[in-house]
Amino acid sequence: MSDSPQRQEPAEPDTEAELRPVSAPPPTDGPAAGVAPVPSEGPEPTEGPVRGSDEPPPATPADPVAPVDPLATPTGDAATGQAGGSRRAARIQQLEREGEVAADFLETLLDIADLDGDLDVDVDGDRAVVAIVDSDEGRVPRRLVGTDGKVLEALQELTRLAVQAETGERSRLMLDIAGHRAARRAALVELAHEAIAAVQQTGGRRELEPMSAFERKVVHDEVAAAGLVSESEGVEPNRYIVIKPG
Repeated sequence: MSDSPQRQEPAEPDTEAELRPVSAPPPTDGPAAGVAPVPSEGPEPTEGPVRGSDEPPPATPADPVAPVDPLATPTGDAATGQAGGSRRAARIQQLEREGEVAADFLETLLDIADLDGDLDVDVDGDRAVVAIVDSDEGRVPRRLVGTDGKVLEALQELTRLAVQAETGERSRLMLDIAGHRAARRAALVELAHEAIAAVQQTGGRRELEPMSAFERKVVHDEVAAAGLVSESEGVEPNRYIVIKPG
């Protein structure tokens, strides 16, 4: 029996897999079943936390409300209202200017004629209104009114021309002296109401006496407020009003 060591044969492989060459798996659209995906170099960005299928979607935040800039140019209805207010303010300023010019003209006229009277300036609707009233020094001479207000009408036209010469704009200024127009207005309102009642009762037309433009305007306003119709007929200075059923 020999003492030399015996040569051992190499052990056979346990499985056939170790004997087959390893080949790359065929490409697929996604990871193979049972194979864990290879992690990327970093986490994939998301727009929010990952939710489970049963979790409700996050509430959509409301659109932020832009702060109101007090210096911003207004638009829409605000701009329209602001523009209308600006035009009205400019118109009032123009009428006040007309009244001041008229008052200066009339004051000079009174000084030249050495007549007493104070001047009141106001704005009534779309007219400048100037009134010569009694002063502490004395009463306004009633001859400045004249018969049926004819001198007053002439002074009013002169005053309007003076205003137009100064401002370059045609004026519809109203002049009153010693309260003549105020008293006449009250009488015209009463006359208009009587004529309106007669037309409503009879259903016919009613003619009034000849009047000035100012007087006719007072009557027209009262007739319109009563729901009737009024027209001016005739030729100046005999132009008059006819009231008819509505």
